[in-house]
Amino acid sequence: MNIFKLSIKNIFNKPLSSSISLSLLILGIGIISLLLQLNTLIKDQMDNNLRGIDMVVGAKGSPLQLILASVYHIDSPTGNISLKEAEKVSKNRMVGSSIKLLYGDNYKGFRIVGTEKKFIDLYKGTIKEGKKWNNPYEVLVGSKVYEKLKINLGDVLISSHGLRETGQPHENGGFTVVGLLKPSNSVIDQLIITSPESIWDIHDTHDHENDDEHEHDEKKITAMLIKFKSPMNIIQFPRQINENTNLQAAVPSYEISRLFKLFGFGIETLSYLAYLIIIVSGFSLFINLFNSMRERKYEMALIRTLGASRFQLSTMIIFESLVLTISGFVLGILFSRFGVMFVSSLMEESINYNLSSFKILNEEYWLLGLSILIGIISSLIPAIQVYKMNISKILADA
Repeated sequence: MNIFKLSIKNIFNKPLSSSISLSLLILGIGIISLLLQLNTLIKDQMDNNLRGIDMVVGAKGSPLQLILASVYHIDSPTGNISLKEAEKVSKNRMVGSSIKLLYGDNYKGFRIVGTEKKFIDLYKGTIKEGKKWNNPYEVLVGSKVYEKLKINLGDVLISSHGLRETGQPHENGGFTVVGLLKPSNSVIDQLIITSPESIWDIHDTHDHENDDEHEHDEKKITAMLIKFKSPMNIIQFPRQINENTNLQAAVPSYEISRLFKLFGFGIETLSYLAYLIIIVSGFSLFINLFNSMRERKYEMALIRTLGASRFQLSTMIIFESLVLTISGFVLGILFSRFGVMFVSSLMEESINYNLSSFKILNEEYWLLGLSILIGIISSLIPAIQVYKMNISKILADA
């Protein structure tokens, strides 16, 4: 006698009750899995973009805004700073290396960043086609940019002022594409990168056109990325800059940790709600099995007379529960992956970040264990009652 097949048939004999229990479990598992995936993917993406950056120097303002604008390129800059003052910071004995950043223009919504060539090396960027820039107005284009905008080597890009596509175009100058970067899963995938001189030149030409007597202002940059010689300098040096200069120093690891703490409360609350849904699904499953067992007492008594043992009937009840809970886990994981794809498409459309991933996290194996545990606990009392069932009395009463 195939007890497993009987368990499957019993599930389909009660489609409404089974569907309710299954749906609750899918929802609970799916929400928790989705939160775990998004939390891990966002953290990995942020950590990947922080490599080799101990401190960011920029204009006074919000330190978190400075980090989001200068490291992740998803916010507006806090302002510009003097190149001379920035170079004083870079020459400090505590500083191991520094990278200048200038931005404020875009091409069809993608940022154009003026920087040094070591910025590419910082993110281990490699050339797919072409080469790095050697002259002003030559640019390297990140993978997401050329894929989305169908950019090729030799194309001329007319930039617009500001970080939005609606800015005023710089009609007097265009950037020539000399290189395309391979995908690196970092921020450079969504940038158009050129030399600092290109940014200074195009703004000098734009701002001082037809004004031969105007003296150009002191050169400015938007921010500077700093790597310390020793990790211990991260405690002392930022405070010195913030207290003794007109510049602002922000520590990315600290600010991002603070940001995750702010998000953490909402994620934790949603997780508790999801666990509550899973517990409710367990109760629903228990009620479903208990009622099903009472309604099928005569049927089970007949199965016993046909040769099935007490243990086989109890196992059938447990199988029913485990089939539902394991199916709920699998469908919940699939539900979460569709959720990740949906959120990823929204983020890619708004801030050009792709978070899609199909890997199973270690925490999700715990969800599988939780699903099996709920299945066993939900079926325990009905299985014990089936085991103790008096078939003679049931058949006599019938």
